[in-house]
Amino acid sequence: MNKRFFFDDKEKIAQYVKTYCGDEMAHIINAADNMANNVILFDLRWDMEQTHVPVAFDGNIDWTHQPEDDPEWTFAVNRMRAWVCMGQAYAVTGDEKYPKAFVRQLCHWVRTIKREDPAAANAWRTIETGIRLENWLKAYQLMKDSHAVTQEVEAIFHGSVAEHAEFIMTVWNSFNLMSNWGILANHGLFLAGCMLPPTPRTAEYVTESLDRLARAAQIQVYPDGVHWEQSPMYHNEVMRCFLDVIIIARRCGVDLPPVILEKTHGMLRASLVAAKPNGHEIMMGDSDDIDQRDLISIGAYLFNDGLLKFGGYPHLDFDSVWALGHDAAMEYEAIVPIEPKGTAHALTDSGNFYSRSDWSPNAAFVHFHCGTLGAGHGHADKLHIDLFYGGEDILIDPGRYTYVPKESRYWYKMPWAHNTVTVDGTDLYACMDSWECKNLSRPVGQKFAERDGYVYMEGAHLGYMEQGVYAGRRLIHIKPDILLLCDTFYVSDDKNRIYRQYFQWNNKGKVMGEGNNWKYFSDKNQARLILKSEHPIKTGLLPGKISRHYNMEEETVRLETQVAAKGFASVFSVIALDGAGDDTPFAVTKEIVRSNFKGIVFDSATIEAVTISKGDMQHTVVIAHKEFASPTDTFTANGCVGFGNVLVFDKTKPDNPGTVLLY
Repeated sequence: MNKRFFFDDKEKIAQYVKTYCGDEMAHIINAADNMANNVILFDLRWDMEQTHVPVAFDGNIDWTHQPEDDPEWTFAVNRMRAWVCMGQAYAVTGDEKYPKAFVRQLCHWVRTIKREDPAAANAWRTIETGIRLENWLKAYQLMKDSHAVTQEVEAIFHGSVAEHAEFIMTVWNSFNLMSNWGILANHGLFLAGCMLPPTPRTAEYVTESLDRLARAAQIQVYPDGVHWEQSPMYHNEVMRCFLDVIIIARRCGVDLPPVILEKTHGMLRASLVAAKPNGHEIMMGDSDDIDQRDLISIGAYLFNDGLLKFGGYPHLDFDSVWALGHDAAMEYEAIVPIEPKGTAHALTDSGNFYSRSDWSPNAAFVHFHCGTLGAGHGHADKLHIDLFYGGEDILIDPGRYTYVPKESRYWYKMPWAHNTVTVDGTDLYACMDSWECKNLSRPVGQKFAERDGYVYMEGAHLGYMEQGVYAGRRLIHIKPDILLLCDTFYVSDDKNRIYRQYFQWNNKGKVMGEGNNWKYFSDKNQARLILKSEHPIKTGLLPGKISRHYNMEEETVRLETQVAAKGFASVFSVIALDGAGDDTPFAVTKEIVRSNFKGIVFDSATIEAVTISKGDMQHTVVIAHKEFASPTDTFTANGCVGFGNVLVFDKTKPDNPGTVLLY
């Protein structure tokens, strides 16, 4: 195994991380010490199911152990990610306890965890097999020069890696074609094919794995760069696998199918625009609060992409330098970061829309989702928004918490756990178990526009059509610091219905208010919310939950609003973002909208307008719910005359004709 892999310059990398990555190195060495002492704790950045209570074994590790009711622990312990930590700790410290522990645990696992044994089934899922191949091969490369890695150990290692590869070769079907499992497993097969001693069979591993990965990339990654499962964490996990494949293909002289390169670059660009200003992924679907800049940095280097460098780290971090090498760290410095030109992006294939006031860490950032459910990792989050400002979340997706099929799993998947709407308290989907949902609905009506400093996003869905309701949401980001939501409910009859909105607040601040006026405030910033409707609005705070990482749950509050109405109903929600303690006057006023041709006042089911005042700023926003211009008509609202479906008038500019965001 002398091919060039990830760690051909271990001494230089070790010196780099000692010099520049002290905090990260300390964390990795702690993880390595735990593993060497048979103490299991999953707390690394990309551990997909983290734990927060260590599990210690007096003797050998029980690889089939399952604490409590969650098999994810068993899956995770059989991925051996901490073996890589032991290898890195060995490279940095030279302490032989790490390769000795690696050999002891490797030989015990190979001796006791047999694929044909039903008791070992949780260790031999294809996803674990593929991840394990990656971690085993990385760990081996870091520790193979130790005296503990004898020829006998090498033979055991090679034999088991080949067994892993042969198993993956036997598994390929429609599930693997569509699931992240297929990519995670076959990226491991590719690594094994490259790193095992070359034979005609290992060449087949490479050829078959690349064929599968290419087909999976083509079908799983939308043209807008988003992985179809609608979970940023799994999007990034798939992308990470492709990055590994690209690195090793280049180092081993393997030509990759162009689709793998194209889709990986597209995924990186999608992750760039979807990242919150602090560089973290949003907790959409089954996702955690993870800083993704390490992956963006690797991508910036591999594609020599200044846009990605802008969204990555200024210098290679601990994980990235181990992946790319010491020379790459120096070459990364030469890539000039390029700030993206646009501050709003429509990823229309996946139904994800983004707007930010600018590209600074404290910018206002809005995400709106109106796309498919995705796979089992998707949640009932159509029409959901995320709002980030001043370096912290304001309105937040609560995450996932657990995969165990029980109430705490289902709560996080339901619409009331998201910043969206419901009709008569009805769930948008029904959970069959942890993964499958029924009563899926189609997202429709997605619109997007950016003009004159305003960003417009719109979407709807058919999830309540059996109840006779077409539910939609319109958003206008008045840059930099005003967000307007207009929730609309079109109906086919005059039944009494209750429409609810949900606002999940970050628990880093406090929420107070009553009636139609609410405020979130922290030591960093504040967000003031004003609600307006033609119908009375009931509001109240309810207990909420946030899970920033798997197995971790925190308390928060969520605001629930209720509007009871017959026929069409709409609710305006206007949010002003400010610095902490800012008392700049903020008000929202409903306006009368008149027909200039007919000389009548339009009813609220046809066209509505609000004026938003904040300090010296004043905007009048006009939204039409129906066509109004027959035979030849314009409107007047607060002295503003115009035509169109959605318009914004800056009242501080005399004779402003208004900006039409939707005709």
